[in-house]
Amino acid sequence: MAILTVSQVNAFVRSLIEGDGRLNGVFVRGEISNFTDHYRSGHLYFSLKDERASIKAVMFASAAQFLRFRPRDGMKVIVRGRVSVYEANGQYQLYAEEMQPDGVGALALAFEQRKEKLAAEGLFDPAHKRALPRYPMRIGVVTSPTGAAIRDILQILCRRWPTAQVVLAPVLVQGSGAPEQMIRAIEEMNRTKAADLLIVGRGGGSAEDLSAFNDEALARAVYASGIPVISAVGHETDFTICDFVADLRAPTPSAAAELAVPDRTEVAAELASLSARMQNAVWDGLEGRREALDILRSSGILQTPKAVTGERRAALCALTQRIGRAAEKRTASDRETLTGISARLDAMSPLKTLARGYAALTDPSGRPVHRVREVGVGDALRAVLSDGTLKLSVLEINRVSEKGETDGKEKADI
Repeated sequence: MAILTVSQVNAFVRSLIEGDGRLNGVFVRGEISNFTDHYRSGHLYFSLKDERASIKAVMFASAAQFLRFRPRDGMKVIVRGRVSVYEANGQYQLYAEEMQPDGVGALALAFEQRKEKLAAEGLFDPAHKRALPRYPMRIGVVTSPTGAAIRDILQILCRRWPTAQVVLAPVLVQGSGAPEQMIRAIEEMNRTKAADLLIVGRGGGSAEDLSAFNDEALARAVYASGIPVISAVGHETDFTICDFVADLRAPTPSAAAELAVPDRTEVAAELASLSARMQNAVWDGLEGRREALDILRSSGILQTPKAVTGERRAALCALTQRIGRAAEKRTASDRETLTGISARLDAMSPLKTLARGYAALTDPSGRPVHRVREVGVGDALRAVLSDGTLKLSVLEINRVSEKGETDGKEKADI
């Protein structure tokens, strides 16, 4: 009997399994568990289980990139793939090539997952939504140039607000490349400031047809737009991610055109009403002023102006007299006060003191001499009298104590 290596056994088992055609294109229904997304490689690793058993599974990045939803634990799915053995550990597993939700469409699931993600990020926050301009002069339309949507929009804009200029950005609205074209159109409209308002949309269709408006990158472009955006995708019952992100959702392209601009007939009626109100206000104001003028014309001052001015003149004369008497009284009082102050200042004047025979002594620099101790024998002094000055020299100093007694004497040698 031949002795086999482990590798040979695993290779043999693999050949048996892969040789069975029934396991090369098998469909397996189960619940996802132990899900792992290998971010660097893009491979997905998970298990499929039912009530009795489980099987390991892997979906390589080449197949995973085409998934339209995000797998997660607990999700029931149907997987198409092949069963084989991973020789390194001898474990057989399912190599998934396609996967779809079991019981719900992949597009619907992807829509709900993307909606939940963007809502959590705040892209649907009402606080971010901007008010539409009331009288837009340039309206950008991002849609197919050949679809019914652009015809409906142009017809309604022409009827309701013909002064508005329409700037069309022709794009694909379904199929490969549609989201990228719409994103570039929105960004270009913002870069060039080509419009005051944007309408992004298309007519109705199947879920597949509208899937471009569920694109995450398109949703972020609408959110980042500096120009207010109206989303107009499909019919009234159709909702897309673009509807939730836009500043305003219109149920149809025709409704978007009606929401984008005012009705010129309504504006004309409003202007006519305002004009009538202004005229009435002007006439009412004139009538009120006319009545006030009539009252003023019949007043006494206009009927007999001399009588009124005579009264005012008499009152003015009386007031002038009162002011004159008050001024004279105040002047006399101030003069009397000034006389008293002058007398006191004159009595305190040093010149009066000098006139009574006193003298003021200063040293040669002009500093006053107050006490004997401030000078010495032989010092030069100056005496200021009422009629002139004297230069003196100190010959003798007699000091007197606080009690009046002679405290000492100094004499100069002559």
